[in-house]
Amino acid sequence: MSMPRSRSSRRLAVALAGALATMLDSPVAAQPQGPPTVEEAQSFLVDAEARLLDLWIQRERASWVQSTYITYDTELLAARANEETIKATMELARAATRYDALELPEPWARKLRLLKIALTLPAPSDAAQRAELTQIAARMEGTYGRGKWCPGEGKECLDIAAISDLLAASRDPKELEAAWQGWHDISTHGMREDYRRFVELGNAGARELGFQDLGALWRSKYDLDPVAFEVELERLWLQVKPLYDSLHCYVRARLTETYGPEVVPPGKPIPAHLLGNLWAQQWGNVYELVEPKGVADPGYALTERLEKAGYDPIKMVKTGEAFFTSLGLAPLPETFWERSMFVKPRDRDVVCHASAWSVDQKDDLRIKMCIQVNEEDFNTIHHELGHNFYQRAHNTQDPLFRDGANDGFHEALGDTLALSVTPKYLIRLGLIDKEPPADADVALLLRQALDKVAFLPFGLVIDKWRWGVFSGRIPADRYNQAWWDLKLKYQGVAPPSPRSEAQFDPGAKYHVPGNTPYMRYFLAHILQFQFHRDLTAAAGETGPLHRRSIYGSRVAGERIEKMMLMGASKPWPDALETLTGSRDMDASAVLEYFAPLKTWLDEQNRGQVCGWQ
Repeated sequence: MSMPRSRSSRRLAVALAGALATMLDSPVAAQPQGPPTVEEAQSFLVDAEARLLDLWIQRERASWVQSTYITYDTELLAARANEETIKATMELARAATRYDALELPEPWARKLRLLKIALTLPAPSDAAQRAELTQIAARMEGTYGRGKWCPGEGKECLDIAAISDLLAASRDPKELEAAWQGWHDISTHGMREDYRRFVELGNAGARELGFQDLGALWRSKYDLDPVAFEVELERLWLQVKPLYDSLHCYVRARLTETYGPEVVPPGKPIPAHLLGNLWAQQWGNVYELVEPKGVADPGYALTERLEKAGYDPIKMVKTGEAFFTSLGLAPLPETFWERSMFVKPRDRDVVCHASAWSVDQKDDLRIKMCIQVNEEDFNTIHHELGHNFYQRAHNTQDPLFRDGANDGFHEALGDTLALSVTPKYLIRLGLIDKEPPADADVALLLRQALDKVAFLPFGLVIDKWRWGVFSGRIPADRYNQAWWDLKLKYQGVAPPSPRSEAQFDPGAKYHVPGNTPYMRYFLAHILQFQFHRDLTAAAGETGPLHRRSIYGSRVAGERIEKMMLMGASKPWPDALETLTGSRDMDASAVLEYFAPLKTWLDEQNRGQVCGWQ
């Protein structure tokens, strides 16, 4: 979810940008003359979908080869396929604006809308500005990708992976501060002015498609007025904020015990470098510092159980597939097992970051992972297969509808299945003999909350900052101040040392220079619990929500398949209603899931000064 791209992918982006600037100057097909007609719009859509489908397939094939066999040539081939796809999408998106005033049947009108919002970075039609934009995009990715912090003379320089490992493992606050500050300064050096111009050019491209700015285009992907969507996000956040506040208060108190009140003052924001993650987005790496005292241990370590049971990568994937078939879904095709990459090859460089693929937009489904036999990869497999089963279902739709109901749905579905990897499910697999006692729930839930609950405000901050920048509410001379104002307001964290407008701390998170929208992850962290609650209820599961599993439920499987088959053909409230019976996103399931933890946290927080100034 939040991992940066591999170095090879960043080289690919640089290759892409250089070639794209040239490609976009090629002649564009002549536009129709005279007033647009319904018949012309229909013909345009038929041709556009056929053209894009062919390009998507070629791009996926080239990208698969590049990701599983990294060479200079495969990177260039993948870049060329991506260039062609972007070029065609930009041309077709602009052409689609010709039909804005027509009264069209809803499926056609929806396809035109989806076509116009397909790109996250529409380039201006001016050739010089297009070239400038692609060059800036490549330069920012290159700046981030080349970033290495050198601790001092005679010490090895560290890339982001090594710095992340240090942040996760070290308990020396001075070492942590140096590494945190080093990455934030090195990875964004010279990026600030590039980003200011990037915003200007991206906004120009968005306005040519009829949007107020780039942020309005992004928010238009959610079947709501852009302003209404922001209001909806704030409503969801306020639902879960009391749970986050309790977690924040407890973690800060434990960190104060570890580091002392001079380093972690009570009643103040938590210093960002002490939470085990460069961006303070997930706190699981500090579990050993905050683990609950006086509660039962779960009594098992899943990694050890998997190893003892003789699991290998293939058996782990087979087990994940069996979860889906237990719901009544058809098995994956034989080509999945022939063409997927399950382990890291010995003879070549590959991109190990887990991903799910639908190469031919039909049934050539694959996953790409360097699987290790451990708990994390066991859960990840269930998540990635969720994407595959969703892809196969919506591939029955017309090309422009071959996607999730919104981008949060695709992420949430896989995470929903991962939530069903409960002790009850592990008993069914023979990996454990009995469920842990109820008083072990606190330890299990705290470990989950440090990642899933701690992430929620961070999931909002990145795009709230960018939307403010795109709209002009956050001017260039307040980029850094506005970033830390938002992190303070929502996360209750602060930089370890004073920061100024000489820095560009938002750029230290890949998704900012990489221009990757982030709101899908916030939505997925809300929706997965709503999906889990309503599917387990439909399956007849009772008892605490965090102990329920939909494994083996044909009723839950029918709901999931019906929703998946819709793809993006209907607004997401229709898909949500199909799955859950409700048309509204609801974060109350998050509160129900973590209710035992919330009660325990509030007991631990008695006498503490909670909140932050």
